Amino acid sequence: MGKRESDHNNEGRGDMDKEKNISNVEPEMEITEDVEKSEAEAKRILIRVPARHNPRLQQIVDRINGDEELYTLWQVMNINAVQRLGMSDHGPVHLQIVANIALRLLRLLVEHDVQPSVVTDHNLPVEDAEVVVAIASLFHDLGMSVHRTEHEFYSLFLAHPKIKDLLEDIYDIPTRTILLSEILHAIISHRAEGRPLTLEAGIVRVADALDMAEGRSRIPFQEGLVNIHSVSASAIEKIRIEKGELKPVRIVVLMSNSAGIFQVDELLKNKLQGSGLEPYVEVEATIEGESEKKLIHKFRI
Repeated sequence: MGKRESDHNNEGRGDMDKEKNISNVEPEMEITEDVEKSEAEAKRILIRVPARHNPRLQQIVDRINGDEELYTLWQVMNINAVQRLGMSDHGPVHLQIVANIALRLLRLLVEHDVQPSVVTDHNLPVEDAEVVVAIASLFHDLGMSVHRTEHEFYSLFLAHPKIKDLLEDIYDIPTRTILLSEILHAIISHRAEGRPLTLEAGIVRVADALDMAEGRSRIPFQEGLVNIHSVSASAIEKIRIEKGELKPVRIVVLMSNSAGIFQVDELLKNKLQGSGLEPYVEVEATIEGESEKKLIHKFRI
């Protein structure tokens, strides 16, 4: 593992805070994109999550931020995704968003007495469930550094030694082994045909799908890649995650164009179904303003 250090240097974080505004979990969480990801990723991005009440999670995040090998893997992942495949962002910006969303979802569910699986099955504290969803969120796409096809399986063997190293000296061997297994389960369960068996795995699966704001598709869309994925993603203005009225969690998708329905109906719905979170999450999609934003002028085949 790379050099471990507790570095709270804010270099490169001004753009991230402006870009995401999700470094702290608030009563209502809003996900927006205000600057281009290519600008943010030109600088070293330090992972920030709301860990102020979870010192073990903060210690792990500090180790992650000091790991040069891991950060290089994240950069390689994004080269494969964006430059070689014309896909949306899969780098540290995306991973930080997913980790923050996952923690937000977990904490909202716990507030409504929904217990994480490491609590019910292993008698571990809720704080350890936060460690599971945070690490799984940050490691779930590691296999993209190898190939897009079956990247979830490649993520497992790349993540395994990293997770053991991260947890060393923080947990005893039995607890470390449990957390390792739970994190790997969450990683493999985020794939399209994944079948999460734990609350934490379902949370990571849904959190990954919720990084759908327009900025995630901006790079391929501005490069001229026009398809239903890029156009529909560019129609998503904001995502709000808040306490629900009928269920513990309400997800509000604000769109500038009805093309964004594809993101909700085809992508988010598929990730939500089978996640185990269906009884706890309500989803609402709406178009902002009185008129729809024009996204494309002409499309040719």
